[in-house]
Amino acid sequence: MQNGRDSRRIASTDGGQAGGAADPAARLTRRALLGTGGATVVALSLGTTGTAAAATTDSGASRGEAPFGPVTVADPGSGRASYARAVRLSDGQPGGSQTFLATFQHSDSGQPGGFQLFRSDDSGRTWRQWGNVPDSGEPGKTWLQPFLYELPRGFAGLPKGALLCAGNSLDSTSTRIVLYASVDRGLTWQYLSTVAEGGAPVAQNGYTPVWEPFLLLHQDRLVCYYSDQRDPNYGQKLAHQTSSDLRHWGPVIDDAVGEDYSERPGMTTIAQVKSDLWIMTYEFGVSATYYPVRYKLARDPESFGAAPAQALLDQDGYAPSSAPDVTWSDSGGPTGTIVVSANSDQDFFLNRDLGDPDKWTRLSSAMPRGYSRFSIPLASPGSWRQPGFVFVVTGAPYGEQAPIQAGVIQLD
Repeated sequence: MQNGRDSRRIASTDGGQAGGAADPAARLTRRALLGTGGATVVALSLGTTGTAAAATTDSGASRGEAPFGPVTVADPGSGRASYARAVRLSDGQPGGSQTFLATFQHSDSGQPGGFQLFRSDDSGRTWRQWGNVPDSGEPGKTWLQPFLYELPRGFAGLPKGALLCAGNSLDSTSTRIVLYASVDRGLTWQYLSTVAEGGAPVAQNGYTPVWEPFLLLHQDRLVCYYSDQRDPNYGQKLAHQTSSDLRHWGPVIDDAVGEDYSERPGMTTIAQVKSDLWIMTYEFGVSATYYPVRYKLARDPESFGAAPAQALLDQDGYAPSSAPDVTWSDSGGPTGTIVVSANSDQDFFLNRDLGDPDKWTRLSSAMPRGYSRFSIPLASPGSWRQPGFVFVVTGAPYGEQAPIQAGVIQLD
C-alpha cells in the first residue's frame, strides 16, 4: 500500500494495470491482525463504507456549521483503533447543534466485545461514551467493520429514526455479518439476523470469509453490501443481499468482480448523486500491496454489476489507494459535489461533474487520513454556489496507531 502522492500513476482505467497476481505470503502480511489484537485471527481484511446520500440533505442538517477539528472522539490507548463510522440523528433542529453517534473497531483485548458507541450533542465538537453493540459484548468473538444507519422511514416493524448496526463478528474459524437494531437512539440493541456467514478470517485467496458490510434502504428493501470470498471463481468479489423484513435475506447478487481470479475488489461504499444516479467506490486489489480506488456509476443501487469500472485519477493522473469512502454534498455546483477519501491521502478527491473521470480534483484538509475515513455531508448554507461542509470521522491509517478523531471540513 502506497501512502503518498508519488504512490503510483496509471495511464488507463484497465484494472489489470499496476500489478499482477498477488503473492499469498505478501497478502497475508498486509492484512495480518490489523485492529484485532488477537493471535487467533490471521490476516484480516479490514474495510469501509460511506453514508447513503438519500439521508444527507434532510431538514435536520445544521446550516450554521464552520470547519473545526480534529477533536478526539475516543482514545483506546494501547491497540489500534480504526474503521471509524458515524451517523447523524435526524431529531436535531435546523440551524441548531446536531447529534452524532460514532463507533470504531479496536484491538485492545481489555475493551468489551462488540462496538463501543460515543455520542456528541454539539455537532461533533465534544463526545461522551454512550453504549455498546451488542449491549454486553460477545465473549470469544472479535468485532470488525461496523456500520451505523438510521432508517429514514418506518420499515419492517421499526419506526422512522430507528438505528441499525451491522458488523463482522468472527473467531478463528468463521466470519458473520450480523445486524442489530435500536429504538432508543443507540442505548440498547436487539439482534435481528445474520446476513451472511463465511469461513476463517483470512484475507488470502482460497479462503472463504465475508467482510465489510454497508447498509442502504432502497425502495421496500434493506440492501446489505459486503465483500465476499466464498465464490470459487474469484479470490474476492463485491456483492449484496436484500431483505424486506430484516430477518430473511435474498440471494447473493454480484456488484464487482475481477477479470483475473487473483484480483480483489473490496470495501463497498455508495452514495446517491441525483435521483437516478448512484456511485459505488471500492478498492481494487491488483497486487499484494496496491489497492487503487475504482468506482462505478449506475441508475439503480442494486444494479452495479453490469456497470463499467473506472479508475479514480486526479488532475495529475495520480491514483489514490485503499479503503475508499464516498459521499455526496448538495453544494459546489448545480450537480453537487462527490467527495471521496482514501487511506493513502490526507487530501480528499472531489468531482462536480456527476463522476466524469476527467474531472477529479484534490482538496487539502486538516483531517488526518485513516483506514478508513468516513464522511457525512451537511446541508449547504444556502445557494449551491456556496461551499458546503462535510463531517468527517477517522481513526489510524493502515498499520498505525492513533485516536479516533472528528471534525468538519469545508468544500472550497
